[in-house]
Amino acid sequence: MITNNLKQLFKQDKTALNGWLSVASPFTAEIMAAQGYDSVTIDIQHGFVGYETAAVMLQAMRASGVTPMVRVPWLSPGDIMKALDAGAYGIICPMINNAEEAKQLVSCVRYPPLGQRSFGPTRVTFAAGQDYGQHADNEILCFAMIETAEAVRNIDEIVATPGLDGIYIGPADLTLGLTGKKYRTGFDRDESEIISNIKHILERAHSAGIYAGLHNGTAEYAAKAAEWGFDLVTVSNDVQLLRGAATASVDRFRQLTGGNASASPAVAQKGGY
Repeated sequence: MITNNLKQLFKQDKTALNGWLSVASPFTAEIMAAQGYDSVTIDIQHGFVGYETAAVMLQAMRASGVTPMVRVPWLSPGDIMKALDAGAYGIICPMINNAEEAKQLVSCVRYPPLGQRSFGPTRVTFAAGQDYGQHADNEILCFAMIETAEAVRNIDEIVATPGLDGIYIGPADLTLGLTGKKYRTGFDRDESEIISNIKHILERAHSAGIYAGLHNGTAEYAAKAAEWGFDLVTVSNDVQLLRGAATASVDRFRQLTGGNASASPAVAQKGGY
């Protein structure tokens, strides 16, 4: 079986850079995978992606050698096992709130006797190797998302779950559920109480001997997260990167032409999107 490059980076105490795919496009996946990320995650939870397209996106990423991962929609055995059979080398599962849910997640990722994953690897034996079944339990990464107040309260029991490789913090949902205050939504938190909780989760994960990942909006914040000790950092996603590049290009054109070239009527009428 082809080894998991992320695990090799983690063993060297290096922070891995993760890309994020929300657009249902094999071509977008192929482009992102070729840009130098250590891993790229297909988002089936909030992304505009279904299973069939996700499978083709995994195929499109294979040539790059990047580590492919999938964020599944929920703690659903069928979704998790199908993503693995399609070729995902890592699973990120949202809304894991307690030890029982973490245990169920692990059981869906590992074959017996470590778990309950059904054997039917379909595509992944071609993508990873015919000996996949012998080595998958040691190579596949299993991340539980920590993004609620309940999960923070139960963090010690979650990170102690046998077979769990790491936790992945979703700071937007964490902020919504943790404080009860009307903070802005989004990533790159600057509130002291949110940062304190993020660092607490990180510390508890490392104390348990497992990895920690954080979703970020900018490279600058991701670099700060790496300094804090995060093993995996995600910067933005394909949608935001496309929007940012398009906005920068349009703004530069307006600047160079003195604003004399007008926007389309629809954009002008709405004042942008």
